[in-house]
Amino acid sequence: MEKIDTQQWKADLPEFVEKTKSFYTGELSKGDYKGFSGYYGSYAQKGGTASMLRLRMPAGRVTKEKLAFVSGVIRKYGVGRAHFTTCQTIQLHDLNQEQVCGIIDEALDAGIVTMGGGGDYPRNVMCSPLSGVEVGEYFDVLPWAQKAGDYLMQFIKAEKMPRKLKVAFSNSPANNTHATFRDLGFVATPEGNFDVYSAGGLGNNPRMGVKVAEAVKPEDILYYIKAMWLTFRTYGNYENRAKARTRYMQEALGGAEAYRSAYLEKLEEVRKSGENLTISVDSLRVDKKGDGSQAEGARVISQKQEGLYTVVWHPIGGQPDLQIFCALNDAIAGMEAVELRLAADESAYIVNLTGAEAEKVLAITTDSANSLFESTVSCIGAATCQVGVRDSQALLSACVEAVRQAGIPDGALPQMHISGCPSSCGTHQIGAIGFRGGMKRVAGKPESAFVLVVRGSDRQGQEQFGEELGAILETEIPSFVVALGKAVAETGLDYEHWSEKHPSGVMEIAAPFLAEKE
Repeated sequence: MEKIDTQQWKADLPEFVEKTKSFYTGELSKGDYKGFSGYYGSYAQKGGTASMLRLRMPAGRVTKEKLAFVSGVIRKYGVGRAHFTTCQTIQLHDLNQEQVCGIIDEALDAGIVTMGGGGDYPRNVMCSPLSGVEVGEYFDVLPWAQKAGDYLMQFIKAEKMPRKLKVAFSNSPANNTHATFRDLGFVATPEGNFDVYSAGGLGNNPRMGVKVAEAVKPEDILYYIKAMWLTFRTYGNYENRAKARTRYMQEALGGAEAYRSAYLEKLEEVRKSGENLTISVDSLRVDKKGDGSQAEGARVISQKQEGLYTVVWHPIGGQPDLQIFCALNDAIAGMEAVELRLAADESAYIVNLTGAEAEKVLAITTDSANSLFESTVSCIGAATCQVGVRDSQALLSACVEAVRQAGIPDGALPQMHISGCPSSCGTHQIGAIGFRGGMKRVAGKPESAFVLVVRGSDRQGQEQFGEELGAILETEIPSFVVALGKAVAETGLDYEHWSEKHPSGVMEIAAPFLAEKE
């Protein structure tokens, strides 16, 4: 299978330019434009006066060349805002007509495809961000994830696709790409193979994935992707758009085992078709050696390559300071083998650094979270998103400020997950503590609120969707978070051990905030 030719997508650009112009002149409605523009990875933001653009970064890998491109367009077009997403892409925000059309065109020249970034298409293939450099990983799954990403681009214009198709690769039980509950997940095993999970997903009607195969040879993964498409084409729900996701097939077919049988039938069809989908990959082995310099700190991770380090960079809310973003690009341009990896929790990892290089990167990325709590995951929020219900970014900012003022120590609060609506773009369903945008009645009137969700987990073997406890007024959530942090800090335990020792503790602290208001 040959690598995808990004130039082939250029033929679709004139129509995007034409309809984007029609939208901004008021000739095309917001709804009609949304149904069209998602194919290009772009949507109008709330209010219809600006656009966002989603840049695919297959497997979450941002090479120096791609980082330089993004930095370049930020400077050239004066981009004011960006977001690291939970699907390991980079979103550019607050773009006008000229900016969004120009950046799409230039991105293709740089080998970055935006097509299929929204709408009813295969989304960005996800991968464990430290694959290939992580101590204790089962094996490097990144080259296989990249090949899967190239193959899935062939389905962008295929018939009868699910409303989204999210494919993920995991290199260890940390499962930080949620591979066991995606539409299709390839989960590494110690033997160097994959277990395959299918028809899972977050959002409305969440479902854990069904394990459809074990000990799959990496070179055979494309057969399983093709089978996924055929399964949905046969059994997917096209009558109800809200149910046009793979996870609904579990119930429609009569349960997990029935779904597994249906999937394996399609897999057999693919194998018998005679199509050769066996692949090989080139190793991404890191030959760089350490130079004897060392680095240490809360944001420094030692790699399995002796003398090399990774620096963790988590801008608050996944929204980097763009001056820092560009400065980082400039700094690593001359560093051998260094690149950026995006993660599903909106972190970025700068990998393959010597100790001295790591110290330089630490000094640049000053907008990074200062605690586990400050690395809280948040979707872009209702101030920007057309379908958002509540402004998750504003809530996170308020909570961070309150926690800093209260002096809550690191570890007393977990990384939280905030979604502005039930779609779970902020992955609220798998956080130790999560919030989902909603409302609460006060004196008979609806007020802005978030539903509190607890005890979610994404770790392989411990996967669990969180339990909704009830709604808290948005204005009271910072006080709740501070109260929780203080209660945990007083025990001298971190949040994880405190919650194990006090299983009802969160509910007790939340009770006054959950109570009905007059």
